[in-house]
Amino acid sequence: MTQMRPAFFFDRDGVVNVSPGAGYVLRKEDFHFSPGVIELLTYLKQKGFALVVVTSQQGVGKGLMSQQELDDIHAQMQAELATHQAEFDAIYACTCLSSDPDCTCRKPSAEMIEKAASSLDLDLSRSWLIGDHDRDIKMAENAGVPRTIRVLADHAAGVAATYTVSEVAEVLPWLKPQLG
Repeated sequence: MTQMRPAFFFDRDGVVNVSPGAGYVLRKEDFHFSPGVIELLTYLKQKGFALVVVTSQQGVGKGLMSQQELDDIHAQMQAELATHQAEFDAIYACTCLSSDPDCTCRKPSAEMIEKAASSLDLDLSRSWLIGDHDRDIKMAENAGVPRTIRVLADHAAGVAATYTVSEVAEVLPWLKPQLG
């Protein structure tokens, strides 16, 4: 039996890529990595962590973009990350509308993290999540992910994270001593 791996779960917009603000990243040309995130992902891969995106992308549900366009954005992201040996092991995207009463995957639901844990044989008790909204931090709590990092954004923080940074580039210098 193989040993379960810890993971780093990443929100996408505002963490992996520069936040589009109030809207959505609808085109590949509008996707830009956050400063410092590629170096962070490369380091975490080298340390043996599984890397997983858990993102809400209701632009698909709203009809602003197709599922194929979202998949194309993610394929471009993965291709660029592969050149640094830093691609994600899995990407989970909830495309439901926030008003959909039948949605079970929308944050702060733990469903996306639980699916990743099952598919990738992850040890959630040794895992981390990096997000920029309360719903990200709450999702980690709901899934039993004990360590969270909040990237400050333009919204108030109502749920406490383990650690808070003003931008993604601050994570790696803080994290290296934590992980030894």
